[in-house]
Amino acid sequence: MTDLYYNGFDNERYLTEQTASILERVERFNNKLYLEFGGKLLYDYHAARVLPGFDPNVKMRLLQMLKDKTDVILCIHAGDIERKKVRADFGITYDVDALKTIDDFREWGLDVTAVVIIRYTGQHPARAFRNKLEHRGVKVYTHTPTKGYPTDVDLIVSDEGYGANEYIKTTRPIVVVTGPGPGSGKLATCLCNLYHEYRRGIKAGYAKFETFPIWDLPIDHKVNIAYEAATLDLKDEVLIDSYHLNRYGTNVVNYNRDIEAFHLLKRILEKITGGESMYQSPTDMGVNRASAGIVNDALIQEAAHQEIIRRYFRCAVEYALGLADKEVLDHAGKIMGKVKAKPEDRKVVLPARKAAAEAEQGGKGNAGIFSGAAIELGNGTIITGKNSQLMHAASSLILNATKYMAGLPDSLLLLPKTLIDSVAYLKKDILNGKEVSLDVEETLILLGISALFNPAAQAALEQLTMLRGCEVHLTHIPTPGDEAGLRKLNVNVTCDPEYSSKSLFVS
Repeated sequence: MTDLYYNGFDNERYLTEQTASILERVERFNNKLYLEFGGKLLYDYHAARVLPGFDPNVKMRLLQMLKDKTDVILCIHAGDIERKKVRADFGITYDVDALKTIDDFREWGLDVTAVVIIRYTGQHPARAFRNKLEHRGVKVYTHTPTKGYPTDVDLIVSDEGYGANEYIKTTRPIVVVTGPGPGSGKLATCLCNLYHEYRRGIKAGYAKFETFPIWDLPIDHKVNIAYEAATLDLKDEVLIDSYHLNRYGTNVVNYNRDIEAFHLLKRILEKITGGESMYQSPTDMGVNRASAGIVNDALIQEAAHQEIIRRYFRCAVEYALGLADKEVLDHAGKIMGKVKAKPEDRKVVLPARKAAAEAEQGGKGNAGIFSGAAIELGNGTIITGKNSQLMHAASSLILNATKYMAGLPDSLLLLPKTLIDSVAYLKKDILNGKEVSLDVEETLILLGISALFNPAAQAALEQLTMLRGCEVHLTHIPTPGDEAGLRKLNVNVTCDPEYSSKSLFVS
Protein backbone atom coordinates (compact mmCIF):
# COMPACT_ATOMS: atom_id res chain seq x y z
CA MET A 1 0.00 0.00 0.00
CA THR A 2 1.16 3.56 -0.73
CA ASP A 3 1.53 6.31 1.84
CA LEU A 4 -1.38 8.09 0.19
CA TYR A 5 -3.66 5.32 1.43
CA TYR A 6 -2.85 6.29 4.98
CA ASN A 7 -2.40 10.03 4.47
CA GLY A 8 -4.85 12.66 3.47
CA PHE A 9 -2.31 15.07 2.00
CA ASP A 10 0.22 14.87 -0.82
CA ASN A 11 3.14 17.20 -0.02
CA GLU A 12 4.78 16.88 -3.44
CA ARG A 13 1.63 17.89 -5.30
CA TYR A 14 1.22 20.84 -2.94
CA LEU A 15 4.85 21.92 -3.37
CA THR A 16 4.57 21.85 -7.15
CA GLU A 17 1.40 23.93 -7.30
CA GLN A 18 2.29 26.39 -4.51
CA THR A 19 5.73 27.05 -6.00
CA ALA A 20 4.27 27.65 -9.46
CA SER A 21 1.69 30.08 -8.00
CA ILE A 22 4.41 32.06 -6.20
CA LEU A 23 6.61 32.30 -9.28
CA GLU A 24 3.62 33.41 -11.37
CA ARG A 25 2.96 36.16 -8.84
CA VAL A 26 6.64 37.23 -8.93
CA GLU A 27 6.47 37.54 -12.70
CA ARG A 28 3.25 39.53 -12.48
CA PHE A 29 5.00 42.13 -10.32
CA ASN A 30 8.09 42.77 -12.39
CA ASN A 31 10.31 40.31 -10.55
CA LYS A 32 9.93 41.86 -7.07
CA LEU A 33 7.36 40.41 -4.67
CA TYR A 34 6.87 41.00 -0.96
CA LEU A 35 5.38 37.73 0.29
CA GLU A 36 3.78 37.91 3.73
CA PHE A 37 3.58 34.56 5.48
CA GLY A 38 0.28 34.08 7.31
CA GLY A 39 0.52 31.49 10.09
CA LYS A 40 3.54 29.38 10.96
CA LEU A 41 6.33 28.96 8.45
CA LEU A 42 8.09 26.27 10.47
CA TYR A 43 6.66 23.55 12.71
CA ASP A 44 3.09 24.00 11.51
CA TYR A 45 1.66 21.26 13.68
CA HIS A 46 -1.89 22.56 13.39
CA ALA A 47 -1.72 21.91 9.64
CA ALA A 48 -0.15 18.50 10.28
CA ARG A 49 -3.00 17.58 12.62
CA VAL A 50 -5.88 18.67 10.37
CA LEU A 51 -4.23 17.51 7.11
CA PRO A 52 -2.80 14.06 7.96
CA GLY A 53 0.38 13.61 5.97
CA PHE A 54 1.16 17.35 5.84
CA ASP A 55 4.85 17.92 6.52
CA PRO A 56 5.04 20.58 9.30
CA ASN A 57 8.09 22.02 7.52
CA VAL A 58 6.89 21.73 3.92
CA LYS A 59 6.75 25.54 3.60
CA MET A 60 10.43 25.71 4.50
CA ARG A 61 11.14 23.01 1.92
CA LEU A 62 9.50 25.30 -0.63
CA LEU A 63 11.64 28.25 0.40
CA GLN A 64 14.74 26.08 0.29
CA MET A 65 13.92 25.31 -3.35
CA LEU A 66 13.69 29.07 -4.00
CA LYS A 67 16.54 30.18 -1.71
CA ASP A 68 18.59 31.72 -4.55
CA LYS A 69 15.62 33.98 -5.30
CA THR A 70 14.67 34.78 -1.69
CA ASP A 71 15.49 37.35 1.01
CA VAL A 72 13.93 36.97 4.47
CA ILE A 73 12.70 39.70 6.82
CA LEU A 74 11.68 38.71 10.35
CA CYS A 75 9.25 41.04 12.16
CA ILE A 76 8.53 41.25 15.87
CA HIS A 77 6.30 43.63 17.83
CA ALA A 78 8.14 45.67 20.50
CA GLY A 79 5.12 45.25 22.78
CA ASP A 80 5.32 41.45 22.52
CA ILE A 81 8.96 41.62 23.66
CA GLU A 82 8.02 43.90 26.54
CA ARG A 83 5.07 41.73 27.64
CA LYS A 84 7.11 38.51 27.30
CA LYS A 85 4.39 37.03 25.11
CA VAL A 86 4.69 33.23 24.92
CA ARG A 87 4.36 30.92 21.92
CA ALA A 88 2.15 28.21 23.41
CA ASP A 89 3.30 25.26 21.28
CA PHE A 90 6.94 25.67 22.33
CA GLY A 91 6.51 27.38 25.68
CA ILE A 92 9.02 30.10 24.75
CA THR A 93 8.68 33.88 24.49
CA TYR A 94 8.35 35.59 21.12
CA ASP A 95 11.83 37.13 21.29
CA VAL A 96 13.37 33.72 22.01
CA ASP A 97 11.26 32.28 19.18
CA ALA A 98 12.74 34.91 16.86
CA LEU A 99 16.25 33.78 17.79
CA LYS A 100 15.23 30.14 17.28
CA THR A 101 13.73 31.02 13.89
CA ILE A 102 17.00 32.60 12.73
CA ASP A 103 18.86 29.45 13.79
CA ASP A 104 16.27 27.24 12.08
CA PHE A 105 16.55 29.21 8.84
CA ARG A 106 20.31 28.83 8.89
CA GLU A 107 19.96 25.06 9.36
CA TRP A 108 17.85 25.03 6.19
CA GLY A 109 20.50 26.99 4.30
CA LEU A 110 18.74 30.37 4.37
CA ASP A 111 19.86 33.54 6.10
CA VAL A 112 17.55 36.10 7.67
CA THR A 113 18.37 39.32 5.83
CA ALA A 114 17.07 41.59 8.57
CA VAL A 115 15.01 41.74 11.74
CA VAL A 116 12.47 44.56 12.11
CA ILE A 117 11.17 45.59 15.53
CA ILE A 118 7.84 47.28 14.84
CA ARG A 119 6.02 49.89 16.93
CA TYR A 120 9.33 50.70 18.55
CA THR A 121 9.32 53.69 20.90
CA GLY A 122 12.52 53.01 22.82
CA GLN A 123 11.15 50.25 25.08
CA HIS A 124 14.05 48.94 27.18
CA PRO A 125 13.41 45.18 26.55
CA ALA A 126 13.15 45.82 22.79
CA ARG A 127 16.33 47.89 22.88
CA ALA A 128 18.16 45.10 24.72
CA PHE A 129 16.87 42.58 22.14
CA ARG A 130 18.14 44.78 19.30
CA ASN A 131 21.55 45.07 20.94
CA LYS A 132 21.75 41.30 21.43
CA LEU A 133 21.05 40.67 17.73
CA GLU A 134 23.44 43.36 16.52
CA HIS A 135 26.24 41.99 18.71
CA ARG A 136 25.70 38.65 16.93
CA GLY A 137 25.96 40.21 13.48
CA VAL A 138 22.23 40.37 12.66
CA LYS A 139 21.00 43.49 10.83
CA VAL A 140 18.19 45.15 12.85
CA TYR A 141 15.76 47.91 11.88
CA THR A 142 13.32 49.67 14.16
CA HIS A 143 10.01 51.02 12.84
CA THR A 144 7.95 53.47 14.83
CA PRO A 145 4.12 53.49 14.80
CA THR A 146 2.87 54.74 11.41
CA LYS A 147 1.35 58.21 11.57
CA GLY A 148 -2.29 58.35 10.43
CA TYR A 149 -2.89 54.60 10.67
CA PRO A 150 -5.52 53.29 10.10
CA THR A 151 -7.80 56.06 8.80
CA ASP A 152 -5.71 58.79 7.14
CA VAL A 153 -4.46 57.11 3.96
CA ASP A 154 -2.88 60.31 2.64
CA LEU A 155 -0.75 60.59 5.78
CA ILE A 156 0.00 56.87 5.95
CA VAL A 157 1.32 56.86 2.38
CA SER A 158 3.64 59.82 2.73
CA ASP A 159 7.13 60.72 3.89
CA GLU A 160 5.70 61.29 7.36
CA GLY A 161 3.99 57.89 7.39
CA TYR A 162 5.67 54.91 5.70
CA GLY A 163 8.47 57.19 4.53
CA ALA A 164 9.51 57.98 8.11
CA ASN A 165 10.78 54.42 8.57
CA GLU A 166 14.05 53.29 7.09
CA TYR A 167 14.03 51.33 3.83
CA ILE A 168 15.04 47.69 4.31
CA LYS A 169 17.48 46.84 1.55
CA THR A 170 16.87 43.57 -0.28
CA THR A 171 18.37 42.27 -3.50
CA ARG A 172 16.37 39.20 -4.53
CA PRO A 173 13.04 38.83 -6.39
CA ILE A 174 11.13 37.27 -3.47
CA VAL A 175 11.12 38.94 -0.06
CA VAL A 176 9.62 36.61 2.54
CA VAL A 177 8.20 38.55 5.48
CA THR A 178 7.49 36.43 8.55
CA GLY A 179 7.18 36.84 12.30
CA PRO A 180 6.00 35.15 15.50
CA GLY A 181 2.25 35.27 15.88
CA PRO A 182 -0.45 37.72 14.79
CA GLY A 183 0.23 41.43 15.07
CA SER A 184 3.95 41.01 14.44
CA GLY A 185 3.89 43.77 11.81
CA LYS A 186 4.35 41.69 8.69
CA LEU A 187 1.81 43.57 6.58
CA ALA A 188 3.01 46.99 7.75
CA THR A 189 6.60 46.04 6.91
CA CYS A 190 5.58 44.87 3.43
CA LEU A 191 3.66 48.07 2.71
CA CYS A 192 6.37 50.30 4.16
CA ASN A 193 9.05 48.78 1.92
CA LEU A 194 6.65 48.76 -1.04
CA TYR A 195 6.30 52.53 -0.58
CA HIS A 196 10.08 52.94 -0.65
CA GLU A 197 10.37 50.67 -3.73
CA TYR A 198 7.94 52.82 -5.70
CA ARG A 199 9.83 55.94 -4.58
CA ARG A 200 12.85 54.31 -6.22
CA GLY A 201 10.97 53.47 -9.41
CA ILE A 202 10.64 49.76 -8.67
CA LYS A 203 7.09 48.51 -9.31
CA ALA A 204 7.10 45.71 -6.76
CA GLY A 205 4.04 43.82 -5.54
CA TYR A 206 2.54 42.23 -2.45
CA ALA A 207 0.95 38.85 -1.84
CA LYS A 208 0.11 36.70 1.16
CA PHE A 209 1.22 33.08 1.53
CA GLU A 210 -1.73 31.39 3.21
CA THR A 211 -2.72 27.96 4.44
CA PHE A 212 -5.96 28.47 6.42
CA PRO A 213 -8.76 28.99 5.90
CA ILE A 214 -8.61 27.10 2.60
CA TRP A 215 -10.37 29.45 0.21
CA ASP A 216 -11.77 26.88 -2.20
CA LEU A 217 -13.18 24.51 0.42
CA PRO A 218 -16.79 25.03 1.58
CA ILE A 219 -17.35 27.41 4.49
CA ASP A 220 -18.69 24.54 6.62
CA HIS A 221 -15.80 22.20 5.82
CA LYS A 222 -14.36 20.94 9.11
CA VAL A 223 -10.84 22.07 8.16
CA ASN A 224 -12.09 25.65 7.95
CA ILE A 225 -14.08 25.30 11.16
CA ALA A 226 -10.94 23.92 12.84
CA TYR A 227 -9.21 27.18 11.86
CA GLU A 228 -11.86 29.08 13.84
CA ALA A 229 -11.25 26.77 16.79
CA ALA A 230 -7.50 27.42 16.55
CA THR A 231 -7.95 31.21 16.64
CA LEU A 232 -10.49 31.53 19.44
CA ASP A 233 -8.40 34.19 21.19
CA LEU A 234 -8.40 36.30 18.01
CA LYS A 235 -12.14 35.76 17.44
CA ASP A 236 -11.47 34.83 13.83
CA GLU A 237 -14.50 33.80 11.79
CA VAL A 238 -14.55 32.12 8.40
CA LEU A 239 -16.86 34.02 6.03
CA ILE A 240 -17.83 34.12 2.40
CA ASP A 241 -15.56 36.66 0.68
CA SER A 242 -18.19 39.21 -0.36
CA TYR A 243 -15.69 41.16 -2.50
CA HIS A 244 -14.90 38.02 -4.49
CA LEU A 245 -18.55 37.08 -4.82
CA ASN A 246 -19.53 40.53 -6.09
CA ARG A 247 -16.65 40.70 -8.56
CA TYR A 248 -16.53 37.13 -9.90
CA GLY A 249 -19.85 35.58 -8.87
CA THR A 250 -18.18 32.68 -7.06
CA ASN A 251 -18.32 31.63 -3.41
CA VAL A 252 -14.91 31.44 -1.77
CA VAL A 253 -13.99 31.84 1.90
CA ASN A 254 -11.66 34.06 3.85
CA TYR A 255 -11.50 35.16 7.44
CA ASN A 256 -13.12 38.22 8.95
CA ARG A 257 -9.96 40.26 9.62
CA ASP A 258 -8.73 40.08 6.03
CA ILE A 259 -12.20 40.88 4.68
CA GLU A 260 -12.66 43.81 7.08
CA ALA A 261 -9.23 45.25 6.28
CA PHE A 262 -9.40 44.81 2.51
CA HIS A 263 -11.04 48.14 1.67
CA LEU A 264 -8.33 50.05 3.53
CA LEU A 265 -5.54 47.86 2.19
CA LYS A 266 -6.75 48.30 -1.39
CA ARG A 267 -6.78 52.09 -0.93
CA ILE A 268 -3.24 52.04 0.50
CA LEU A 269 -1.94 49.87 -2.35
CA GLU A 270 -3.54 52.14 -4.94
CA LYS A 271 -2.11 55.20 -3.22
CA ILE A 272 1.38 53.64 -3.23
CA THR A 273 1.22 52.46 -6.85
CA GLY A 274 -0.72 55.39 -8.27
CA GLY A 275 -3.08 53.08 -10.18
CA GLU A 276 -5.87 50.56 -9.77
CA SER A 277 -5.02 47.55 -7.63
CA MET A 278 -4.60 44.19 -9.32
CA TYR A 279 -6.52 42.70 -6.41
CA GLN A 280 -10.31 42.87 -6.33
CA SER A 281 -10.77 40.75 -3.20
CA PRO A 282 -8.74 39.62 -0.19
CA THR A 283 -8.77 36.11 -1.67
CA ASP A 284 -7.09 37.49 -4.80
CA MET A 285 -4.15 38.55 -2.63
CA GLY A 286 -3.57 35.08 -1.23
CA VAL A 287 -1.34 32.37 -2.63
CA ASN A 288 -2.90 29.18 -1.31
CA ARG A 289 -2.88 25.85 -3.11
CA ALA A 290 -3.43 23.71 0.02
CA SER A 291 -6.53 22.13 -1.49
CA ALA A 292 -4.39 20.71 -4.31
CA GLY A 293 -2.62 18.51 -1.78
CA ILE A 294 -5.81 16.97 -0.34
CA VAL A 295 -6.13 13.36 -1.50
CA ASN A 296 -8.51 11.91 1.12
CA ASP A 297 -11.25 14.29 2.18
CA ALA A 298 -12.93 11.87 4.60
CA LEU A 299 -9.66 11.42 6.47
CA ILE A 300 -8.99 15.13 6.85
CA GLN A 301 -12.59 15.81 7.88
CA GLU A 302 -12.18 13.37 10.77
CA ALA A 303 -8.77 14.82 11.63
CA ALA A 304 -10.25 18.32 11.72
CA HIS A 305 -13.10 17.02 13.91
CA GLN A 306 -10.52 15.77 16.40
CA GLU A 307 -8.59 19.05 16.28
CA ILE A 308 -11.76 20.98 17.16
CA ILE A 309 -12.12 18.78 20.26
CA ARG A 310 -8.44 19.29 21.19
CA ARG A 311 -8.89 23.06 20.90
CA TYR A 312 -11.99 22.90 23.12
CA PHE A 313 -10.03 21.11 25.84
CA ARG A 314 -7.22 23.65 25.56
CA CYS A 315 -9.68 26.52 25.89
CA ALA A 316 -11.32 24.89 28.93
CA VAL A 317 -7.90 24.61 30.59
CA GLU A 318 -7.02 28.22 29.78
CA TYR A 319 -10.32 29.26 31.35
CA ALA A 320 -9.53 27.25 34.49
CA LEU A 321 -6.11 28.92 34.64
CA GLY A 322 -7.64 32.38 34.29
CA LEU A 323 -6.11 32.92 30.83
CA ALA A 324 -9.38 32.95 28.86
CA ASP A 325 -12.76 34.58 29.41
CA LYS A 326 -16.05 32.70 29.75
CA GLU A 327 -17.09 34.23 26.43
CA VAL A 328 -14.20 32.49 24.67
CA LEU A 329 -15.04 29.15 26.29
CA ASP A 330 -18.68 29.52 25.26
CA HIS A 331 -17.55 30.22 21.69
CA ALA A 332 -15.43 27.06 21.76
CA GLY A 333 -18.53 25.16 22.82
CA LYS A 334 -20.52 26.65 19.93
CA ILE A 335 -17.86 25.52 17.46
CA MET A 336 -18.11 22.02 18.95
CA GLY A 337 -21.85 22.22 18.37
CA LYS A 338 -21.32 23.17 14.71
CA VAL A 339 -19.69 19.82 14.00
CA LYS A 340 -21.76 17.85 16.57
CA ALA A 341 -18.62 16.99 18.51
CA LYS A 342 -18.42 15.77 22.11
CA PRO A 343 -15.30 15.63 24.32
CA GLU A 344 -15.79 11.87 24.54
CA ASP A 345 -15.40 11.59 20.73
CA ARG A 346 -11.69 11.73 21.50
CA LYS A 347 -10.79 8.05 22.01
CA VAL A 348 -8.34 8.58 24.87
CA VAL A 349 -10.66 10.64 27.07
CA LEU A 350 -12.81 7.92 28.64
CA PRO A 351 -9.90 5.46 29.22
CA ALA A 352 -7.95 8.20 31.02
CA ARG A 353 -10.93 9.00 33.23
CA LYS A 354 -11.46 5.30 33.90
CA ALA A 355 -7.80 5.00 34.96
CA ALA A 356 -8.27 7.89 37.40
CA ALA A 357 -11.36 6.22 38.87
CA GLU A 358 -9.44 2.94 39.25
CA ALA A 359 -6.61 4.82 40.99
CA GLU A 360 -9.10 6.18 43.51
CA GLN A 361 -10.80 2.83 44.00
CA GLY A 362 -7.46 1.14 44.51
CA GLY A 363 -6.24 3.80 46.91
CA LYS A 364 -3.30 4.62 44.68
CA GLY A 365 -3.04 8.32 43.85
CA ASN A 366 -0.91 10.88 45.66
CA ALA A 367 -1.85 13.41 48.38
CA GLY A 368 -5.55 12.89 47.74
CA ILE A 369 -5.29 13.50 43.97
CA PHE A 370 -6.18 10.60 41.67
CA SER A 371 -5.00 11.12 38.09
CA GLY A 372 -5.29 9.03 34.98
CA ALA A 373 -3.68 9.21 31.54
CA ALA A 374 -4.23 7.41 28.25
CA ILE A 375 -2.41 7.20 24.94
CA GLU A 376 -3.56 5.84 21.58
CA LEU A 377 -0.66 4.14 19.83
CA GLY A 378 -0.17 4.00 16.08
CA ASN A 379 -1.89 0.59 15.84
CA GLY A 380 -4.96 1.82 17.72
CA THR A 381 -4.05 0.20 21.04
CA ILE A 382 -4.89 2.32 24.09
CA ILE A 383 -2.52 2.25 27.06
CA THR A 384 -3.24 3.91 30.41
CA GLY A 385 -1.30 5.14 33.42
CA LYS A 386 -2.14 6.25 36.96
CA ASN A 387 -0.43 8.56 39.40
CA SER A 388 1.24 7.34 42.60
CA GLN A 389 3.60 8.58 45.28
CA LEU A 390 6.45 7.58 42.96
CA MET A 391 5.43 9.22 39.69
CA HIS A 392 2.84 11.28 37.84
CA ALA A 393 0.15 9.62 35.73
CA ALA A 394 1.79 10.89 32.52
CA SER A 395 5.13 9.40 33.63
CA SER A 396 3.52 6.05 34.33
CA LEU A 397 1.79 6.26 30.95
CA ILE A 398 5.03 6.75 29.01
CA LEU A 399 6.72 3.83 30.76
CA ASN A 400 3.70 1.56 30.24
CA ALA A 401 3.47 2.51 26.55
CA THR A 402 7.16 1.87 25.88
CA LYS A 403 7.00 -1.47 27.71
CA TYR A 404 4.05 -2.53 25.57
CA MET A 405 5.79 -1.56 22.33
CA ALA A 406 9.03 -3.26 23.37
CA GLY A 407 7.15 -6.47 24.24
CA LEU A 408 8.08 -6.25 27.91
CA PRO A 409 5.79 -7.51 30.71
CA ASP A 410 3.69 -4.82 32.38
CA SER A 411 4.95 -5.85 35.84
CA LEU A 412 8.60 -5.20 34.91
CA LEU A 413 10.19 -2.22 36.71
CA LEU A 414 12.27 -0.13 34.32
CA LEU A 415 13.55 2.35 36.89
CA PRO A 416 15.45 0.95 39.90
CA LYS A 417 14.00 2.04 43.22
CA THR A 418 17.45 3.24 44.28
CA LEU A 419 17.42 5.81 41.43
CA ILE A 420 13.91 6.98 42.26
CA ASP A 421 14.75 7.26 45.98
CA SER A 422 17.91 9.22 45.18
CA VAL A 423 15.97 11.75 43.08
CA ALA A 424 13.30 12.01 45.80
CA TYR A 425 16.02 12.71 48.39
CA LEU A 426 17.54 15.37 46.13
CA LYS A 427 14.19 17.09 45.51
CA LYS A 428 12.92 17.02 49.11
CA ASP A 429 15.94 17.10 51.41
CA ILE A 430 18.51 18.96 49.31
CA LEU A 431 16.39 21.30 47.18
CA ASN A 432 13.57 21.69 49.76
CA GLY A 433 10.87 20.68 47.29
CA LYS A 434 7.39 19.63 48.35
CA GLU A 435 6.58 17.39 45.40
CA VAL A 436 8.85 14.36 45.05
CA SER A 437 6.99 12.15 42.56
CA LEU A 438 8.59 11.98 39.13
CA ASP A 439 7.30 14.14 36.29
CA VAL A 440 7.75 13.17 32.63
CA GLU A 441 11.02 15.07 32.13
CA GLU A 442 12.59 13.44 35.19
CA THR A 443 11.26 10.02 34.18
CA LEU A 444 12.81 10.28 30.73
CA ILE A 445 16.19 11.22 32.22
CA LEU A 446 16.08 8.29 34.64
CA LEU A 447 15.05 5.95 31.81
CA GLY A 448 18.11 7.10 29.87
CA ILE A 449 20.36 6.44 32.88
CA SER A 450 18.76 3.07 33.58
CA ALA A 451 19.33 2.05 29.95
CA LEU A 452 23.10 2.10 30.59
CA PHE A 453 22.90 -1.06 32.70
CA ASN A 454 19.40 -2.46 32.06
CA PRO A 455 18.71 -3.99 28.60
CA ALA A 456 14.95 -3.79 29.20
CA ALA A 457 15.18 -0.05 29.86
CA GLN A 458 17.26 0.30 26.69
CA ALA A 459 14.58 -1.54 24.71
CA ALA A 460 11.91 0.75 26.15
CA LEU A 461 14.02 3.84 25.46
CA GLU A 462 14.27 2.91 21.79
CA GLN A 463 10.47 2.99 21.50
CA LEU A 464 10.11 6.67 22.47
CA THR A 465 10.34 7.91 18.88
CA MET A 466 7.31 5.73 18.05
CA LEU A 467 5.17 7.94 20.29
CA ARG A 468 5.45 10.96 17.96
CA GLY A 469 2.06 12.10 16.81
CA CYS A 470 0.19 9.82 19.23
CA GLU A 471 -2.91 11.12 21.04
CA VAL A 472 -2.73 11.59 24.81
CA HIS A 473 -5.30 12.66 27.37
CA LEU A 474 -4.73 13.48 31.04
CA THR A 475 -7.43 13.90 33.66
CA HIS A 476 -5.50 16.77 35.25
CA ILE A 477 -3.56 19.80 34.05
CA PRO A 478 0.07 18.71 33.56
CA THR A 479 2.82 20.19 35.70
CA PRO A 480 5.55 22.20 33.93
CA GLY A 481 7.81 19.12 33.96
CA ASP A 482 5.05 16.95 32.46
CA GLU A 483 4.24 19.55 29.84
CA ALA A 484 7.87 20.02 28.80
CA GLY A 485 8.51 16.27 28.59
CA LEU A 486 5.38 15.53 26.59
CA ARG A 487 6.16 18.44 24.25
CA LYS A 488 9.60 16.95 23.55
CA LEU A 489 8.01 13.59 22.79
CA ASN A 490 5.82 15.43 20.24
CA VAL A 491 2.54 13.85 21.32
CA ASN A 492 -0.84 15.57 20.95
CA VAL A 493 -1.96 16.26 24.52
CA THR A 494 -5.31 17.29 25.93
CA CYS A 495 -6.41 17.36 29.53
CA ASP A 496 -9.44 17.93 31.69
CA PRO A 497 -9.53 21.35 33.39
CA GLU A 498 -8.65 19.93 36.81
CA TYR A 499 -5.64 20.90 38.92
CA SER A 500 -3.08 18.19 39.65
CA SER A 501 -2.28 19.52 43.11
CA LYS A 502 -4.09 21.12 46.02
CA SER A 503 -1.23 23.66 46.25
CA LEU A 504 -1.76 26.99 44.50
CA PHE A 505 1.89 27.11 43.39
CA VAL A 506 3.30 24.21 41.38
CA SER A 507 6.93 24.34 40.26
